Amino acid sequence: MWDRENMAALVAELVAAQVREFAGGYYQVPVGISARHIHLTKEAVEALFGPGHRLRPMKPLSQPGQFACEEQVELTGPRGSIARVRVLGPERPASQVELSGTDCLKLGIDAPVRTSGQLSGTPGITVKGPAGVLELSAGLIIADRHIHMTPEDARWFGVEDGERVSVRVGGPRGGLMGQVVIRVSEKGRLDFHVDTDDANAFRLKQGQLLELVKEGTR
Repeated sequence: MWDRENMAALVAELVAAQVREFAGGYYQVPVGISARHIHLTKEAVEALFGPGHRLRPMKPLSQPGQFACEEQVELTGPRGSIARVRVLGPERPASQVELSGTDCLKLGIDAPVRTSGQLSGTPGITVKGPAGVLELSAGLIIADRHIHMTPEDARWFGVEDGERVSVRVGGPRGGLMGQVVIRVSEKGRLDFHVDTDDANAFRLKQGQLLELVKEGTR
């Protein structure tokens, strides 16, 4: 006869098998490829686009309340410039420029890999808009790989805000991307953000599902 302990183990395994089947066998996250962009303060918006100017939403982004704007700027560094850099809204408490490593090489600027908002000790850059030029003394970063998720998502994946995990990519250019930071928010939406350098290196596509891997489970 089956005792209660054996029956409980069987039920747990059946439930786990159903979960694995539902999730394709993995804890999966969708890819969101993040191209170069800039976040601006209210004061920076007016300096670049004119007094009283307000950002004009063009399309919503994956994270609720955030949007790509009609506005674009030109970035200039010691070695070159990049035109038509998209402004993302809404306005922020501090201006922040997020570029790929390739972009930084073109501009001649050595930017650190940072989590959004961690701007202490970062380099500045010249920003040109249709109404003026702004010299940012800091704020240029290469954004770290990160996964947005809700508290409910975090419980499902068994992770916490600020934790570092890896993400596994299959296919002919597959591999393991490490140092992926978890960012938990009530307003978050599940999305794995990488820049264009990572996307090109691993041949990723927007919305592609990848496997989240916790430390010790590789």
